[in-house]
Amino acid sequence: MNNTLKTLAIFGSLVASNYSYAFIKGADISWITQMEDSGYEFYNDWGYRQDVLSILRDHGMNAVRLRVWVNPSDGYYSSLDDVIVKAQWAKDANMDVMIDFHYSDTWADPGNQWKPAAWQQLSFEDLMGQVWSYTRDSLNTLKAAGITPKWIQVGNETNNGMLWNEGMASSSMRNYAWLFNSGRNAAKEVFPDAKVIVHLANCHDNANFRWILDGLQSNSAWWDVIGASSYPKNATGLTWQEANNQCLSNLNDMVERYGTEVMITEIGVPWDEPQAKTIVADMIQKVRNVNQDKGIGIFYWEPQAYSWQGYTLGAWDPNTRQPTQALDAFLE
Repeated sequence: MNNTLKTLAIFGSLVASNYSYAFIKGADISWITQMEDSGYEFYNDWGYRQDVLSILRDHGMNAVRLRVWVNPSDGYYSSLDDVIVKAQWAKDANMDVMIDFHYSDTWADPGNQWKPAAWQQLSFEDLMGQVWSYTRDSLNTLKAAGITPKWIQVGNETNNGMLWNEGMASSSMRNYAWLFNSGRNAAKEVFPDAKVIVHLANCHDNANFRWILDGLQSNSAWWDVIGASSYPKNATGLTWQEANNQCLSNLNDMVERYGTEVMITEIGVPWDEPQAKTIVADMIQKVRNVNQDKGIGIFYWEPQAYSWQGYTLGAWDPNTRQPTQALDAFLE
């Protein structure tokens, strides 16, 4: 896209973002404070240094997602105090906020759902209580800071539950459902209008989604939105086209089966992928095309990350420190 067309697209996107938030276009920017504290700089499409949120807004984004760890090993980054700083930046930029509770001291994903160290010795009943009080207290702290999240994610990529071993779904779906409900109930107590998200990885894997969500439903757990991670170039044994198509089929099945809204809460492609814009734009369009208009949005995962902790799926060029074409997909 040449600069004249990009300017027009940005203007149109800003007008749309000021008057309509019907479709969510966002980014998880949880690394941003740590990157900036490490001396990283970011430049816009025209080569001028600018803050990341302004660059994202200029590419049509209207929301941010922020992960929360209980007691991170470095004592700060991804802690609640760190999240409040970034959430305030988002508020000042007139962007909506999603809070992503990992219920761990570190990464929670399909292969890692380990309890915080301070919770290791709790009985299951006390663990449920801890999830409830921790979620409630964290959200009340956000509220006191003037932050009102639009979405609250209870667990991260919980393809086999969370808070292992007690909350491992393959061992006890009931336990996972009860822990999920503890977080959900706390979220609704503090922010009754916020939408609670259950989040799973591998959007193309319909069988896993059905297993987890059927299990939650049969154990009286409920949610407002089903969130999915999709990394189309990393889907084992699939082309990116197949991964995107299977993801759409799965999202439509989720709408038909459970009647709730769906979104992509994480997407990423290699920063140097020649088809990056095409891949992301295709997924955006597919989410828009979800049946019953229940596809509500998409978040790019850590687009600002370049030459950072081995992560190569950002949308920033490490050579120019400018956005790649992947972010242009959010202008359309």
